Amino acid sequence: MEETVDVQGQAIGAGSIVALAFAAYGRFIDETVLGFDATALATGAFAATFAAVALLHGAYGRRDFAVAHGVAAVGLLLVTVAATGLQMLGGLALLIAGGAYVAVATVRARDDAAVDEQPA
Repeated sequence: MEETVDVQGQAIGAGSIVALAFAAYGRFIDETVLGFDATALATGAFAATFAAVALLHGAYGRRDFAVAHGVAAVGLLLVTVAATGLQMLGGLALLIAGGAYVAVATVRARDDAAVDEQPA
């Protein structure tokens, strides 16, 4: 029997813990971490998580998911460091585009898997 490990879930969990730690530090201890805004670090940690998930999908041959997560990572990074409204809108557009593709493709993949598992 083949064993599979959900590394995507583990990567997202680890990234979420780091992001929440930055956010909690910024909220309850100090607004900066080594001179960097804690909120920006928390959002950057989520962007890095998207990038890691993109690399994982690329390594496992799901290039469509890899590109979508990569686009979302770039979008979130742009939102984090945006200095103008145009940069913010561009980042949001990339984030929405990547996230929408991931959501739709995930639902379709789960539906296809459910159809494949039904007895004939």
